[in-house]
Amino acid sequence: MGNKPVREEKKDEIMMKIVPPVDRAYARWLARDLARIHGFSPKNPRAVRPPDHYIEYMRLNGWLDVDLDDPDLARLFK
Repeated sequence: MGNKPVREEKKDEIMMKIVPPVDRAYARWLARDLARIHGFSPKNPRAVRPPDHYIEYMRLNGWLDVDLDDPDLARLFK
């Protein structure tokens, strides 16, 4: 008496993943489009200054090592 192990039934099923044929022209277009999107980088990105309360919070926690009022860095924060 007591607990008896449960027998697991083995199923003789094979799962197959079948992909429908893809048009070659569509595949080339998709590959070119993805390469264009992932290779994109803006030529003249604008610097973004975080809100003042974020800056203060980062200074209090020691996360901000950079003085944002530094004249050498001013061109980055236009």
